[in-house]
Amino acid sequence: MNWLTNFVLPKIRAAVAKREVADNLWHKCPGCGQMLFHRELDANLRVCASCGHHLRLDPMRRLELLFDDGAVHPIEPPKVVADPLKFRDSKRYADRLKDAHGKSGGRDAVIVAHGTVGGAPAVVAAFDFEFLGGSMGLAVGEAFVAAARLAIERRAALVVVPASGGARMQEGILALMQMPRTTLAVEMVREKGLPYIVLLTDPTTGGVSASFAMLGDVTLAEPGAVIGFAGPRVIEETIRETLPPGFQRAEYLLEHGMVDMVVPRAALKATLGHVIDLLMRPGVMEVGA
Repeated sequence: MNWLTNFVLPKIRAAVAKREVADNLWHKCPGCGQMLFHRELDANLRVCASCGHHLRLDPMRRLELLFDDGAVHPIEPPKVVADPLKFRDSKRYADRLKDAHGKSGGRDAVIVAHGTVGGAPAVVAAFDFEFLGGSMGLAVGEAFVAAARLAIERRAALVVVPASGGARMQEGILALMQMPRTTLAVEMVREKGLPYIVLLTDPTTGGVSASFAMLGDVTLAEPGAVIGFAGPRVIEETIRETLPPGFQRAEYLLEHGMVDMVVPRAALKATLGHVIDLLMRPGVMEVGA
């Protein structure tokens, strides 16, 4: 009986048991609802093959796609005070940061790296929306300033890829102060005759869109990206009017002169390299260098 119970019965159960399918093998497209196999989705740069919807992209993967040969050289961002206001709502901010850092491998909402794009030197700051909504606090502000200084040091173009819900409310006025700080950092780059390029991705909102995200010498955007300050519901309740179709989408902003180009993800690297090459030519960016 022990032989049957301990050996034969487990074998039978294992043979007939329903295999569990990992929940991350398939992704539902937010655009058309199509179920997308993860390997095919990754091979297509996380763009839906059925409707062309651009799903959000991990910042490190973004950097690998933009830099030549995927050669990414991240820098260590400056250290900041983790919880300057000792903020607490339903949960301590320090605990929220700890959880977010655990998922991100210790980094904050932005990764800064340098390399070449189309053969030209570039410094890229890519945001991570999965880290507290890509919100901008002290750490992001310091990283942005560090990216600007690195671009000046290396005589490189500064490229920023925002994906953010805005300023980080748990850091209050200190987070809002990063809006003028990042704006001044952009001016530092311009004063040295170097290009500043913004690639708007989904979503770019709040204090980020009200500061450095809208200051690019050239502004690119991914198809379908939500770009704006306040949400559509808040705007409709304020102006008491129905917003037009596609409001705050990249294509709408292109049509109204707020974006220079809407570029599919597969063509971003080539387009960005071409733009950097044009702007880095002698005399193009001479505004006070």
